[in-house]
Amino acid sequence: MLEYLGEEMSNQAKAEQGHEDAMEFPRFTFNPKEGIDNPALVISDDPEPDRCPVPRLCQLNRIEGQSFGFHLRMEKGRRGYAIRNVEPWSPAELSGLRDGDRVLEVNEEYVDNMEFPILVKRIQWCGLKLFLLVLRGEEYEQAVSLCLDLQVLARAHRGAGCSRPRLCHVTRHPIQGLGIIITQTEGQKGQYILSTVTNGPAEKAGVRSGDKLVWINGATVSNVTYSTLNKMVRRSGLSVTLLVIDIESESSYVRRKMPISPVTAESHNLPHRPKTMNLVQGPDGYGFLLRQEKLPVTGRIVHLLREVDAGSPAEEAGMEDGELLLAVNGEPAETMEHEDIVKKIRRSGHKVSLTSISIPGRDFYRQLGICPLLFHEEDTLQNEGGGTENQNGHHLRNEDGCLPCPRLCVLDREETGFGFHLGCIQDEPGTFIGQVVPGGSGQRAGLSGGDVVIEVNGQNVENEYFEEVVMLIKRSMSPLKLLVVERTAYNHLRQQGLPITPAVLSTQASGRTSDVFL
Repeated sequence: MLEYLGEEMSNQAKAEQGHEDAMEFPRFTFNPKEGIDNPALVISDDPEPDRCPVPRLCQLNRIEGQSFGFHLRMEKGRRGYAIRNVEPWSPAELSGLRDGDRVLEVNEEYVDNMEFPILVKRIQWCGLKLFLLVLRGEEYEQAVSLCLDLQVLARAHRGAGCSRPRLCHVTRHPIQGLGIIITQTEGQKGQYILSTVTNGPAEKAGVRSGDKLVWINGATVSNVTYSTLNKMVRRSGLSVTLLVIDIESESSYVRRKMPISPVTAESHNLPHRPKTMNLVQGPDGYGFLLRQEKLPVTGRIVHLLREVDAGSPAEEAGMEDGELLLAVNGEPAETMEHEDIVKKIRRSGHKVSLTSISIPGRDFYRQLGICPLLFHEEDTLQNEGGGTENQNGHHLRNEDGCLPCPRLCVLDREETGFGFHLGCIQDEPGTFIGQVVPGGSGQRAGLSGGDVVIEVNGQNVENEYFEEVVMLIKRSMSPLKLLVVERTAYNHLRQQGLPITPAVLSTQASGRTSDVFL
């Protein structure tokens, strides 16, 4: 049954209105001396917007033989290192890395003030995982213009008191054992805290009381029961490798959703260090054989150094028969084809740098799931980039006190070509840069008249004649990559018996552009 309610509702509304008129409302007054007497009303200035840029963390994961998929560039006249040409669907793009980003940290290490060749090695030698802390290009320029301390900015992202994990190799003592006590956190599966014996093997290897155990011999312990963990320790034999971190630092990694990994760790007491050998070709060559072989147990294909001749340059450099080749001129070589390695060595001219490790050493790092070159940089890179001597004690400074500076110049082809003329000495191998067109691609890339041409697109041309080099350049697709060095620096490096490769690039000349694909 329906009824008309319009008049009734109208009367009800009037009644409510009358009731509202009868209510008493508090009155507010304003006294200039005392301010507003309404405590709920507060007048304040709008807060200043936070002008401090916020870095972001990119986690790159690749498979063996795959690149990360980006170019690292030191750009002419600009501070810092830029990310360029990020490849579609690459680990770099999938991580959120974008063209123009500026790199602040690599694997938790500040790199904005690091020399370019050392930074390149940090990335090339890190293995399958890479962590980059970056700022967008405009944020980086803003931070620089505001005179912000970029290192403080990066440290603030981690948080105060955050330290890197430690990878510790503990050798068992006949009396003290490992010198470590493992305690499970009550009610938490897979959470283990370590206590060390004073001056025991674990403490000497870098383990500290209160550390949290992350993994043992490459196996994570987060899903391992206490009894299983004890069995793992007992079966480890004469030594054990532990990845540990302090509790405060662990909270920082959890907050940033960053896995605790050996790639960000500091190494302590690790055995089986790789070695780098600088070889100068003799009358009979280098004096060794590079052979591709299949390992008997694993069936893995490797490149081994064999048949080292007595008294040869290889033997004098410390090469031993049966060592496994890791890198050629600083570039990782394990996943290269045998023929490509041979070509790379031949293109190095009369000098080459080889990095190797024993097969037991390679097995050790493979068990841990890390690249054997990861911590090799601690022994070698400071000499290559920042020191005045290399491993053999050769001084890298010339008579003027400046570091010889090979440069990798990247040129884009224009309508008029690459913007330089090539020169040579008649009937002799080798070429040099002649006239450089003002404002052209060559000048913008950093070419200078008189520069000796070392490589064209990665191919060594020191012993090639003028016509061959010209053909290589003409056949080149844009961009053209030339490795060049000033004549005085070239003569100096050759006198010292040092290879001239992208591995010895220097960033002393900040006005030039260098570019490396990683």
